[in-house]
Amino acid sequence: MAITAAMVKDLRDMTGAGMMDCKKALAATDGDMDKAVEFLREKGLAAAEKKAGRIAAEGVCETAVAEGGKVAAIVEVNSETDFVAKNETFRNFVTAVVNQVITSDSTDTESFLAEKWSLDSSKTVKEELSSQIAVIGENMNIRRFQKVVAENGFVESYIHGGGRIGVLVELETSVNNEVTREAAKNVAMQIAAIAPKYVQRTEIPADYIEHEREILKAQAMNENTGKPENIIEKMIEGRLNKELKEICLVDQVYVKDGDLTVQKYIDSVAKEVGAPVAIKSFVRFETGEGIEKKTENFAEEVAKQMGN
Repeated sequence: MAITAAMVKDLRDMTGAGMMDCKKALAATDGDMDKAVEFLREKGLAAAEKKAGRIAAEGVCETAVAEGGKVAAIVEVNSETDFVAKNETFRNFVTAVVNQVITSDSTDTESFLAEKWSLDSSKTVKEELSSQIAVIGENMNIRRFQKVVAENGFVESYIHGGGRIGVLVELETSVNNEVTREAAKNVAMQIAAIAPKYVQRTEIPADYIEHEREILKAQAMNENTGKPENIIEKMIEGRLNKELKEICLVDQVYVKDGDLTVQKYIDSVAKEVGAPVAIKSFVRFETGEGIEKKTENFAEEVAKQMGN
């Protein structure tokens, strides 16, 4: 299969590996992008996680919390330009959307768009979106949303960077006061900054752990040929544990106090309020994650360097 400059660019965006390393990986895997990522990881040339690509879509994330923290919602609405994302009309529309999610029973975008618009029942949400597009003069998209209902605790929200990142975090506790709400806000800020994937290790699928172990094994064998197998196994387990700690919220180093993990911080809060406190769930949206805008002339730049 012919390896194009655009393929090399995509692989470089996903892994952060060098251009020629990406070209070699694609050639070795016959252009299979997923296998090329694993090839680079096994050689120690790529990070443990694929990067989502260049986050370039515009828009905002917005949150809403109701009923004393018992119900909360988060949405991402995209626009074509940052100029429109800062527009008051656009922002008001996003606020109305997230407030409708709070009262909605829809679980997917298609059914949500078919609902009656809360501020004008003569329209559907989709028709109101079309009206906003006509007024603003730019394409817009209600990309995703999520609603959280707390049964034994409350939900706190956090918005970072004017809507670039939105977070909901659900605490399970019988105490809803200034101390626990501040703790929830601190945890939400941690989630925004460090982007964990799971609350705790028991949530990680077994096949994910096994897959990562195989990648790390190949990596260790490439780096340490000749070392005893038991030493290599210890290295693999050490690296795996380090990687899992980075993606599990409660195991992460607490950003406000490097001497604590997030779990130890939550334990200290529980001790202060005299009642159990646990992080039950979280949602983190980052505007445009996984969406890539075209980068003009970048493929030409890559082709030129490959030619040299």
